[in-house]
Amino acid sequence: MNSKKHAIIIGGGPAGLTAAYELLTQSDEYEVTVLEASDMFGGISKTVAYHGNRMDMGGHRFFSKAQEVNDWWEKMLPLQGAPSYDDIKLKREIPLNAGGPDPEKTDETMLIRRRVSRIYFDGKFYDYPISLKPQTFKNMGFKNTMKCGFSYLGAMLHKLPEDNLENFYINSFGRQLYSMFFEYYTENLWGRHPSEIDASWGAQRTKGLSIGGIIKDVFGKLFNVKNREVNTSLIEEFKYPKLGPGQLWEVTAKKIEELGGIIIKNAEVTELKKTGSLITSAKYTKNGQENIINGDVFVSSMPIKDLVGGMNDVPAEPARIAEGLPYRDYMTLGVLVDKLALKNLTDMTTIGDIVPDCWVYVQDRNVKMGRFQIYNNWSPYLVKDIENTVWVGLEYFCNDTDEFWNQSEEEFAALGIEEMIKIGLIDSKARVLDTHMEKVKKAYPAYFDTYSDIDTLIDYLNTIDNLYCVGRNGQHRYNNLDHSMMTSFEAVKCILSGSTDKSAIWNVNTEKEYHEEGK
Repeated sequence: MNSKKHAIIIGGGPAGLTAAYELLTQSDEYEVTVLEASDMFGGISKTVAYHGNRMDMGGHRFFSKAQEVNDWWEKMLPLQGAPSYDDIKLKREIPLNAGGPDPEKTDETMLIRRRVSRIYFDGKFYDYPISLKPQTFKNMGFKNTMKCGFSYLGAMLHKLPEDNLENFYINSFGRQLYSMFFEYYTENLWGRHPSEIDASWGAQRTKGLSIGGIIKDVFGKLFNVKNREVNTSLIEEFKYPKLGPGQLWEVTAKKIEELGGIIIKNAEVTELKKTGSLITSAKYTKNGQENIINGDVFVSSMPIKDLVGGMNDVPAEPARIAEGLPYRDYMTLGVLVDKLALKNLTDMTTIGDIVPDCWVYVQDRNVKMGRFQIYNNWSPYLVKDIENTVWVGLEYFCNDTDEFWNQSEEEFAALGIEEMIKIGLIDSKARVLDTHMEKVKKAYPAYFDTYSDIDTLIDYLNTIDNLYCVGRNGQHRYNNLDHSMMTSFEAVKCILSGSTDKSAIWNVNTEKEYHEEGK
């Protein structure tokens, strides 16, 4: 007779797979079953292959100040020990891991990549975050630079109450810079004006980044200050799986199965049966058939809205809050072109002399495009013919109830290509060799509507003793990849210790500062 307990993991993204792997490696007391709604691993961190090219949904830097996370990544995909294709071609020196794998000979490795991310505004590139380089002031012009400077001074002298995201940004950057670089992009991303969004989103994502923080970082570099705190938006290098972020989760899933874990794909959880303070079973659909699976513990990375909506006997107030939680959906168009019209005016060399950016924030009120990625710069191995083509990802944000979401692939491609021409990414439709559309529902948990009452909902979820909510959608928190993983580390500690105090799980990524460690 099998005396093992059964752990049900809902979701095969970063948080779900991390929890499954940690449970299997830290204890022999549990059988583990992962229920993944789609046929791919990684959630929004998946990698989509199309005609020999690969797409990263949303762009994922692998950077963490948590040593536990870095060690975990290294275990799954060791850091490169030899140059990658573009490093060799460009004679570029990068830090190498002695004895690490050669990316020219094996796929299972992490690359070290340059972080280049800029804002495209009024036909010019600005560093992101805004830097104090001469090019910034040249792009702005004297008059606008003075406006920004005095605007920031005014914000320092007259702080606004940080009761919404607009005030948060104005306090951090001044009204002029906010208007130029944050207002429209934020409204495009969330479908709401920043004045309607909770300020905690800004505090969580920027971790105290401001003009003052940028100045502090500049002087820290100038005077070689040791052990200085580095904002995550200011890092200059990051790790990246050779074949995109989804590769890490494919490797992890394989290891889970080797350890005896069961993974069921295309298994969409629709209901959870609750008896008293325990979840006893989950219902999921696969191939049109309903299935019920019993469990002793449940780790959920599914959207809280759907989780609570599928439970029985939920009190009215938590049910109302969960039902009202908002999300933003994501659409991306992969566009293969023979050449970009953008000129590389930096001192960074690239194959084909394309601009060196990994991704670019588009601040143009004349287009719906929010960002674009240049996959060539993430990894040379994402592009089938990196010498002769550029593989670009155009990113759009919407709701699945919008007419925009329901466009055909042909309509979406036509719009994307038109906008590429409008903002000067390409000079003609003739440059386009191929396109591919991808969509992700509930990609971004949003911080408005009933989000203001989420603490009440969390208190209710914590009364369910064997339920552990992890990850971005599992906690309705705009976590980075490493923080999503860390929620699962904490959940597994809770499960194995038998603790019913889940505060450590919910407290991941709630600190205002994200301190650099081990330097």
